[in-house]
Amino acid sequence: QVQLVESGGGLVQPGGSLRLSCEASGFTFITAAMNWYRQAPGKERELVARITNNGGATNYADFVKGRFTISRDNAKNTVYLQMNSLKPEDTAVYYCYADRWGRALGWGQGTQVTVSS
Repeated sequence: QVQLVESGGGLVQPGGSLRLSCEASGFTFITAAMNWYRQAPGKERELVARITNNGGATNYADFVKGRFTISRDNAKNTVYLQMNSLKPEDTAVYYCYADRWGRALGWGQGTQVTVSS
């Protein structure tokens, strides 16, 4: 079955960096678009970044443009989110999500990112 396993979260000071990873299994990774979402306490889950199946196109939420970069390694079935210049408002649980032609494949369990001094 589809499995998405996130890692790389943690506690970081404002202005710091983290790199999240999401390792996928149970489906043909190269056929799926991959996404990072996040959900802060008391807020709805929101899209952070998206990358097409071959990595040829990416999209970002306005609130992370210029700070976050999504990438993927299809040989490793892994998608990454490089997060720089982190702000306290970036504190959230970050989720990996896979879809194929708009159809959901699955969600990861999430990884906590806390930005605090």
